[in-house]
Amino acid sequence: MVAFIVSYDWRWLIGAALILADWPYTLFIIMPTNKELEATSAEATHETIRGLIQQWGRLHAVRSALGLAATLAYLWASARA
Repeated sequence: MVAFIVSYDWRWLIGAALILADWPYTLFIIMPTNKELEATSAEATHETIRGLIQQWGRLHAVRSALGLAATLAYLWASARA
């Protein structure tokens, strides 16, 4: 956000918004799946655990995509500086 204040280039704000979007996404979307996985007993069915891990993988892929998008936005903004 400091880069935006200095340059008034809105692309820096896009990068900041994307990187900060990871926090609420992790807390409100991924955390419930993490807690469910942690609460799963060792005796749980293989398919139950497998489904939760696959869901976690898909959710984490979105989180990784947010980070990649933020990086690309920062590169875009810095290329124009």
